[in-house]
Formats: sequence, structure tokens, C-alpha cells
Amino acid sequence: MNSSKPPELRKNRTLSSLDIHFANFINGLDSKSSHEVFMAAALASNYNREGHICLDLAKTAGTRIELPGEKDLLTCPALKTWTNALEQSSAVGKPGEFTPLVLDEKDHLYLYRYWEYQEELARHITKKTDGFIELDMSRLKLEIDRLFPAQTADDEIDLQKLAACVALLKKICIISGGPGTGKTSTVVKIMALILELFPGSRIALTAPTGKAAARLQAAIRNGKQTINCDDHVKNSMPEQASTIHRLLGSIPGSPYFRYNTDNPLLIDTLIVDEASMIDLALMSKLVQAVPDNARLIFLGDKNQLASVEAGAVFGDICNTGPENAFGFSPQFAKELKKIITPRADKIPIAKKATGLNDSVVILQKSYRFRADSGICEAGQTVNTGDGEGTVKLLKESNYKDITWKELPSPGELEKHIRAKIIIGFKPYLNAANTHEAFKQFESFRILCALRRGHCGVIEANQMAERILEQEGLIHIDQTWYKGRPIIITANDYNLKLFNGDTGIALPDPDAANELRVFFPAEDGSLRRFHPLRLPGHETAYATTIHKSQGSEFNDILLLLPDRDSQVFTRELIYTGITRSRKSVEIWGDTAIFKTAVSRKIERVSGLRDALWEA
Repeated sequence: MNSSKPPELRKNRTLSSLDIHFANFINGLDSKSSHEVFMAAALASNYNREGHICLDLAKTAGTRIELPGEKDLLTCPALKTWTNALEQSSAVGKPGEFTPLVLDEKDHLYLYRYWEYQEELARHITKKTDGFIELDMSRLKLEIDRLFPAQTADDEIDLQKLAACVALLKKICIISGGPGTGKTSTVVKIMALILELFPGSRIALTAPTGKAAARLQAAIRNGKQTINCDDHVKNSMPEQASTIHRLLGSIPGSPYFRYNTDNPLLIDTLIVDEASMIDLALMSKLVQAVPDNARLIFLGDKNQLASVEAGAVFGDICNTGPENAFGFSPQFAKELKKIITPRADKIPIAKKATGLNDSVVILQKSYRFRADSGICEAGQTVNTGDGEGTVKLLKESNYKDITWKELPSPGELEKHIRAKIIIGFKPYLNAANTHEAFKQFESFRILCALRRGHCGVIEANQMAERILEQEGLIHIDQTWYKGRPIIITANDYNLKLFNGDTGIALPDPDAANELRVFFPAEDGSLRRFHPLRLPGHETAYATTIHKSQGSEFNDILLLLPDRDSQVFTRELIYTGITRSRKSVEIWGDTAIFKTAVSRKIERVSGLRDALWEA
């Protein structure tokens, strides 16, 4: 059963030329073409490109569709007529049949490969949720109590300690929490426990992007210095994290990886950070490459934006079950109570639970932000969908770490933003060396909700360049100039540069001071490339909130649009706010901001159902 609300639909959904081409191809595979199959195929393509795993026919039946270049609208068939036609088509099959489209019993229509990704992911996850690992519970309790000493608050349960118990007792553990809730510090202690109880365990660290992998490395390196364990355990902890593509062994020009179900990774534990960024296809391939007997630990924030590509996998996993709430089965809670003392009575119990519920822990206490932090409170208020309350909090409260400014008019924006841009970017442009430039550049960023428009990424970057050149901080005599920051927009497996990687063009002393574009490597060094070798990229004084996932900055200017958009949602705002370590300044239109906070878009998916029913 799936209790989530259907996704918001535009009044008229517009099909692209690609959708039409795909629909004609599918219709051509059948001996007799039909309007119903054409519409289903076109919409399945359309929905997939917008991030949905499947098309919900029941929610789409009767809606109006626009064709490119056509004035007349098409109306989707009635549900029964639609499903009858699809069941008679040779291009559409039932789950398990090898056909281009797959129609399940819940009237969900999939592109075959996405149905297969979903089924394989659900099957492998479910296999890991069966039962729990039998350990010496008295030894486990002793070690956990040492690493997680008693808290002072008598009425709280230590959720980090609870997460460590789950990670040791289950083959799969999902740890979700907002910024500063201690996900990484918890996983450092989990690694210590694994190495103490299972000496010689092979632990691998990975994240979706190079920047996220670098952040995970730094957090692990810093965290292990302060934990209470022997030096030989600390020395055994891995510090190198790789991107998922590098871990799996990407094959240039191929969607497949070196490591897969038939050739699994040579590991005993895999720790995956920033899991909310991982799309269905990549998540399915990753999980399939993990050996059956290995532990799998995911870290992420279920309230963040979902992946750019199809799926909201991490959110679906965290929210599996009819209650959509954090809680364990009574049977597993009984085992946890052998370790979690005192306050064992605070262990959350689910009325109805799957094996997956026993693997999910939601961290709730922020250690980075104080209880009176505006960033923390605004993030929580946004998550509730309370637009009115969020605006009131931003406008009427005296928080020092988060402020609101009404958006200037188009003609006034550049004048008002000038000081912010100079103060924010001057330190990196005046840095003494390349490493210092990167450190300073990561301190400040402009984040935008949209790419185009008055407050979009393109306009913000053009304003930044004009202002910085007028100030004499940069000299734009050609496309590439000293200090130009860029973000990669297309994967290049040969160069190992991936979508979201950030670089800076600077003189290279090893190349007669010619400009090279430097990128941070996973080991903390810098990689350099001639500008002409780079894959797709764009200037990056400002980036979209989507592109900022996996990153953190000390200070952020959140530049929100002056027009409403379906992609402007509470998840987008929450993700933007929580990219900051210290301060956020939000510039926006009050009415549009309220609407965005109230809007929550769910991606159509059968993953929750598959995990629950398994």
C-alpha cells in the first residue's frame, strides 16, 4: 500500500519531440497501433525525464496533454479503456516479461529497464533485511557504552548509539538526519566497532560526487582522532573515499560497471554518504555490487532534494511502511533493549513494520546548531510546509545566522548585490596560492532556485563577473581568465571529471604560468587540466541549489525567483538553507516563497510498495 499523495500535475502536460518519437517507435512494434498505447508510451517517456520511476495511469487518466506545435489538446483515455488496450499490446507486458513497457497490477507503467532497476534494488535490499546478525550482546554492549557514554538528559534516548546498534546487528542500516545531527561522527564509531569485533574487516567509503567524497574523507580523518579506541583500530580505519562511479569501475562508453552482481566488490562493509543524491539506476547497480554477506550503511537526509535523475530512492527507503514513521518491530526492539540501557523504553516501536523498518534510524538532534539557531528552526519549519510560519520566523525573529530580504526589482538587483559579491569572492581571488584559493572559494556561494530569469544562475554569474571586473578583481579579456570558477555539467569517465565537480582556472607554475583548471582530488591534492580538454561546464560564482547538494559553505546568499515554478518546492528551499555552516541570507518574494514552502512534489515510484510487500 502506498499512502503518499500523487505528484502535483500541471494543468496541461506538454510532450516533447523525444516523447513523440518514442511513442511512435513503441506503437510501431505492435501489429495494430492504437491511441492508448501511443499516449501511454509518450507519457512514460515524459514522466521518466522529469524524475519519476513510472507513470501512474489512474492519476493520469482523463488529463489533457499538449503536443509540440499543436493547438488542440489530447485527452488521456479513461483508466479501464487504457489498461485494456495496453494489456492487448505486444509492446506491453506484465512484471517479469521482457517487453519495452511493463504494466503492473497497480496500473503503474514502467520503461522496462526502470522496472528492472526497481525490482533488483528491492530484492537486494530485502535480502539484507532478513533477520539480524548474531553477536555476543554483552561484548557489543560493553564496546558501545564505551564509545557512546551516557548523556546528561534523562528523558532522551541516544539515537546515535541506537544507529550504531542497528549497523552492527543488521546487514543494512539507513541513517537519516539533518545538518549537524552527527551522521559522520556516528559512522566513525561504527567503523571502530566493526574493526574491534571483526578485526581485518575491509571497509570502503563512497559518495555520489567527488566533492561529497572529499568531505566524507575529511570528516572521517578528523573524527577518528577523538574517539575512545586503540590506536591500531584508528590506524585500520579507511580514510580514502571514492565516487560511486570510481568504486564500481566505470567503463567508458558503457552504462555498465566492472563490479556487479556477478563480480561483487571485495569488501565486508560499504559506507555510502549523501545517499539522497543517488538516482534509481545508480543505486540499483551499487547495491547489486555489494556481496550478500557484507554490511551496507547509507547516510543521508531524507528531507533534501531527490536525485536529478529518476527516483527519490533514499526517501522511499526511509519512508517504507503504512505509517511512514520511524519505529522498529517489537521483535527487534527486544534485541535492542539488551544493549540500549538506560532509557530502553524510549526505543520507538512501529505498529506495523517491515524488515526494512528495523534498519532505519532518523537522527533528530543537531549538534552543529544551537537550539536557538535560525538555520535549524527555519529548516524544520520549511519541512512542515508552513509557509506563513516560515516567513514570520524569518522576518520577525532576531536570528543572527539567517535573515530575509525582500527581492529588489530587476533594475535594482545588481546595485544591491554588489557588496555581497565583492565581500564574498574577494578572499579567494586574492589568495596566495591554489590550495588557499579553493579553501576561500568554498566559504561563500550564491545559490539560485532556477537557471534562467531575473534571479537565475545565468544572470547571477553575469552580474558577478561584471561587478568583480569593475572592482579590478578579475580581468575578462577572453573566455578563460585567472580566477574563473567552473562547475562540470557532463560526466567524462576518461578524465574522471563528473557532473558537479568544481574547478578554478589559475596560472600553473609547471606550465610556464599558463592557465590550467584545477580540481580537488580525493586524496587532498589538486588535479589540473587544459581548459580545452574539459567536458561540459559553466561559470560557478552562482550555482543551482540542485548542483550544491553534497557541498557546504560558511555563508550563502539564497537568491530565490521572482516568479513561481513547479520546481520551486519546500525540498529545494530546505536543501538551500542547509548548505550553510554559519549564515544564510535569503532574498525572495514573500508570496512566491509561501507558495513554494507549501508545495511538496512526490515522485511516482513503486519502490515503497515493492519494499513493503516484500
